[in-house]
Amino acid sequence: MVSKIKFAIIGCGRIAQRHAEHIHAKGELVAVCDTVSEKADQMATMYHAKAYYTVDELLAKEKGIDVVAICSPNGLHAEHSIKVLNAGFHALCEKPMAITSHDCGRMIQAAERANKRLFAIKQNRYNPPVAAVKKVIDEGRLGKIMSVQLSCFWNRNPDYYKNSWKGTMELDGGTLFTQFSHFVDLLYWLLGDVKNTKAFLGNYHHQGIIEFEDTGVVILEFANGAIGTINYSVNSYQKNMEGSLTLFGEKGTVKIGGQYLNELEYQNIEGYTIENLPEGNKPNNYGNYVGSMSNHDKVYDNLIDVLQNNASITTNSFEGLKTVEIIESIYKNAQKIK
Repeated sequence: MVSKIKFAIIGCGRIAQRHAEHIHAKGELVAVCDTVSEKADQMATMYHAKAYYTVDELLAKEKGIDVVAICSPNGLHAEHSIKVLNAGFHALCEKPMAITSHDCGRMIQAAERANKRLFAIKQNRYNPPVAAVKKVIDEGRLGKIMSVQLSCFWNRNPDYYKNSWKGTMELDGGTLFTQFSHFVDLLYWLLGDVKNTKAFLGNYHHQGIIEFEDTGVVILEFANGAIGTINYSVNSYQKNMEGSLTLFGEKGTVKIGGQYLNELEYQNIEGYTIENLPEGNKPNNYGNYVGSMSNHDKVYDNLIDVLQNNASITTNSFEGLKTVEIIESIYKNAQKIK
């Protein structure tokens, strides 16, 4: 019988709760860490784990763990991942992998030097309609992709940012990093690299609340010749409205919609129909708001398969880097209008 993989978690906030559930179901949660002792103690008690209040102490004392899940603020992902890798453990890093491509490169180098795995979480790839459209593209059924439209219309009210690292440039990085990096990843996964970007950004409804934009309009030129747009906002009145992706190909048009890219809303493909899609997981529910699709169970299934059976990794650290590069380019080339 294969022994259970032993895990630790750094950062005991909202998304860490989801990680802890899946670790408990599929492995063993040995230790947790948070600078807020109450959060660490609460999670440790719930899962019979050891609580730590500094990363350095956890890594110094817990030598029997295999993987550390990095669930700390965005701006700390690189620092924490590199410490974990240097200590000789595999790292599973929440999105975004980091908030600069330079830090992503440092993380990848640390993994290579330590000969350890650096897993990047991109759980929206597992959404049934997303996976089906990826298969259709890979099979060439849409022909050449000419253009793409990505719409991200969510609600993030002042309470979401209250007493939080979210909304700060140093630890959050921007709305595209915290809210919509999974969506940007899908553009890269489905269409390939981005060649040029232009954007207009504004903070219309979160003045004094966040240090960056709450709304953006982006134009993309892909390396394969396709063009695209991203329209995004966290100002949807009272609740999330839509997360959608529409692809226009020579042989078909497809739209994935719903609030979280969880519904196949439209398809017209030459000689082919996408059928019998399984029902996807529910979105992550955080009380007053909901996030992306909750596919972390599939992320952990793959991680365990990679470590125990030498399977192929579904999302490697290079792909995590590419997402950050695209967002970096958007912000670098953006014109702020408010």
